[in-house]
Amino acid sequence: MGIAVDVVVVGAGPVGLLTAIELALGGVRVLILERLSAPSTATKAKALGPLASEALQRRGMTAAIVAEEMRSFAAIQQFIEQNGPDARGPRSKLSGHFAGLPIRKDAQNKLERRARAVDQHGLEAMLAERARSLGIEVRRACEVIGFAEQDHGIDVEWSSPAGGGHIRCSYLIGCDGGRSFVRKRAGFDFPGTQPTSTLYQVIADIDHPERLLPNGWNRTPGGVFSYGPIPGRLVMIDFSGPPEDREAPLTREEIEAVLRRISGKDVGVKSLESGSRWADNTRLVDTYRKGRVLLAGDAAHIHTPFGGQGLSLGLVDAANLGWKLAAVIRGEMPESLLDTYTAERRPVAEAVLANTLAQMAIMRPDPQSGAMRDIVARLMQFDDVNRFIGEIMSGLSIRYDLGSKLDDIGRLIEDKPIRHGDADVSLYDLMQDGMAVLLDASTEQRASKLVAVSTQRIRCVVVDAERSMLIRPDACIAWTGEENSIDGLDEALRRWFKPTLDVGPMA
Repeated sequence: MGIAVDVVVVGAGPVGLLTAIELALGGVRVLILERLSAPSTATKAKALGPLASEALQRRGMTAAIVAEEMRSFAAIQQFIEQNGPDARGPRSKLSGHFAGLPIRKDAQNKLERRARAVDQHGLEAMLAERARSLGIEVRRACEVIGFAEQDHGIDVEWSSPAGGGHIRCSYLIGCDGGRSFVRKRAGFDFPGTQPTSTLYQVIADIDHPERLLPNGWNRTPGGVFSYGPIPGRLVMIDFSGPPEDREAPLTREEIEAVLRRISGKDVGVKSLESGSRWADNTRLVDTYRKGRVLLAGDAAHIHTPFGGQGLSLGLVDAANLGWKLAAVIRGEMPESLLDTYTAERRPVAEAVLANTLAQMAIMRPDPQSGAMRDIVARLMQFDDVNRFIGEIMSGLSIRYDLGSKLDDIGRLIEDKPIRHGDADVSLYDLMQDGMAVLLDASTEQRASKLVAVSTQRIRCVVVDAERSMLIRPDACIAWTGEENSIDGLDEALRRWFKPTLDVGPMA
């Protein structure tokens, strides 16, 4: 059986879709297999972190993000009009929270890199449209039931109502969530903490919703709850224990009982539109790759869903992995390039797991947790602390360890205008097709000439600036040249784009 596609992606959620988009832009033949017959309607993430939003902007989805934000803002305004001034809360002055403690906008120094009010349903729709535009095939109601790695590929088998099927591919990527079949079947170690609590996020019709206001996080002797800022949205943390059966259908009666106990309010749930139930177990794979099998998103890491970090974490996984795997499949880079995927992304996931564990610890209703929470709240009144926590929660503190002492190397660069000739162009507009970018400020365009003899996968742009910069397709700064120097550029090109580069006399 010959290779039918280069990569099979298991899971058509946001992470699977973006992974497939990145691969397709790199010239890879990709197939998505999805167990569900239609996109999930479960209530999930309501916002997109800045790094995840930027990953989508680099791939042509800026207009779709803005449109989804307008829809979300309209829903928030409707909530305020329905519930009065108490529904507004302090959110206009905040850029997020840490365990319900406010992260202030006025303490942030990177306001242009902000979270976007895009919920998961809108996100999946825009990613699905982008995937269709690239000709990516998504086969729904196809549940992967087995796979076997061979010397030169991997055989994947699935079942579906229309009958089973199988295909040979070069690589298999599990983007199939926290209970990933791919992860389990491939034998990845998945250590972590056991669940102790139950988390809920629902859209419900509640009588006397004014009794749950003001809007914001409310810590009570029974747990934590938050109502709003869109109509019917309710988040609860029940610290009495993990769910007996997480897969059991979520009922109106269960939500009403938990809400009454946690809030201490005489409120009822008239109807339940949608909802999700989670446990607070926290786990992380030991490696993101085993042979020809790779993992991304919740298949690789699970944690409590505070601040929408899980969704953003998975989307940046996809941005990091896609271009690298495409380069390996094209034969331009060795498989060892894939080792940098684990090396760069796993420490980021470790940090997210750590901060979510800390948040759960200071949200518990016991006196010891309350005392620690009071100390953290006081510390967050200092601008430097508030800024530090904000950058942790947003991911803006990320810097991959590329072995350089220069501050910018390894950082994910934001969009910015680039002076090119007599006009300004957007950096992200230069990256829509998945290409890397060289911003060349070197004398006589020496940097561009060196790139031209090594690879066609880097777009060279001559700029009027103090230094040159090489930016990978995932927006990671791979090299900078100080004072028009190109020292070190050949090494960066060998490392990321062309290991057999013959530099010649230009060095």
